[in-house]
Amino acid sequence: MPYDCSKGGVLAARLLSDTDPDPVDVSQGGGDWLLTVEHAGRAVPAALGDLDLPPGEIDRHIGWDPGALDLARKLAEQLDASVIAQRYSRLVIDCNRPRGAPDLVPETSDGVVVPRNRTNAEDRQRRWDEIHMPFHAAVARTLNAGTRRLIAVHTYDPKRRSDAAVRPWPVGLLSRRPNALLDALTRHLSGLERFGPLGINEPYEIEDTSDYTIPVHAEPRELPHVLIEVRNDLLGNVAAINEMADRLSAACKTLETA
Repeated sequence: MPYDCSKGGVLAARLLSDTDPDPVDVSQGGGDWLLTVEHAGRAVPAALGDLDLPPGEIDRHIGWDPGALDLARKLAEQLDASVIAQRYSRLVIDCNRPRGAPDLVPETSDGVVVPRNRTNAEDRQRRWDEIHMPFHAAVARTLNAGTRRLIAVHTYDPKRRSDAAVRPWPVGLLSRRPNALLDALTRHLSGLERFGPLGINEPYEIEDTSDYTIPVHAEPRELPHVLIEVRNDLLGNVAAINEMADRLSAACKTLETA
């Protein structure tokens, strides 16, 4: 059983059953790149039902990052990279959020109420122990084994329901610390001008209060790193995913030859 350190006791029951999928999917590459996909899947533990969501809502960006896993896998082929992906929906628990983030287990997302997330501390502890922690333990193990470059792969909506603003950047590159990988991508990521300007720390920024993978794994190790946000309408089919992976991998490989 998971152990609740905050209360000094054992929780009453596990969240994940034997029939629920393992939260972490690991594909081992031969190179020294690691790609993480924190919002890869839409799975929900059987114990949580459908989170009492309206039909179809979990298939939107609020439930996962559409196209992110397919993009990461294609990019991994080209970089000989390892991929660590999270199978459960970000509405169950967001694996790129720190413990105190208000949207770690979001009660609303882009205007949609998530009734099953109006829950107690023990339920949140189980989600943290059984989904969030195993994902980041796998990331730490891979990095400690010698991986030298980290890319967190995400996608985003060109426009949210709850926000009138249009988000024009085809790709956003997020990092709050200058590093060689961010430099290489900024200089050499080409061919996207027809879609819009490259976003530097757009449409989000890395913050201790809202991010986990980069602050916890990349920055303390002083690794070349970046969180990549790709506009999800540019990943609508296999050809588009392959084209984006080609562009990203070509820019990444300039770091290897520098």
